[in-house]
Amino acid sequence: MSEAKRGDNVKVHYTGKLGDGTIFDSSDGGEPLEFALGSGQVIQGFEEGVVGMKVGESKVVEIPVAKAYGEHNPEMVIQAPIEQVPPDLNPELGMRLEMGGANGEILRVVVVEIADTHITLDANPPLAGEDLTFEIELVECAAP
Repeated sequence: MSEAKRGDNVKVHYTGKLGDGTIFDSSDGGEPLEFALGSGQVIQGFEEGVVGMKVGESKVVEIPVAKAYGEHNPEMVIQAPIEQVPPDLNPELGMRLEMGGANGEILRVVVVEIADTHITLDANPPLAGEDLTFEIELVECAAP
């Protein structure tokens, strides 16, 4: 039985946990996650964990911040005057929004503060700054 390698198309079942054991995502009860190894479709540490696995094999992979979503970047926390909030938007703490970036890209942000004069939005990935643990089972592996 061959091992998963860069370029292979793989399907995996997984459960992702934070450092305190809280489950933040899982394919349990659903379809397996499908991606090509080496394509950058998943975080680096997850991909590295799958490389070398054999179909039917399960393992636990500890992924440090640097190979997950990186450190929380304070420069990605944006403060805007409250007048810039569209009048039909009723922002609430924790609300997820999409907004246009400077280069035309779509930024996904979370409302982290609402004050009389401003609103603060965080454009960091929700799991930035977190070490992650994944339980991974390789379900399928096929050469491209």
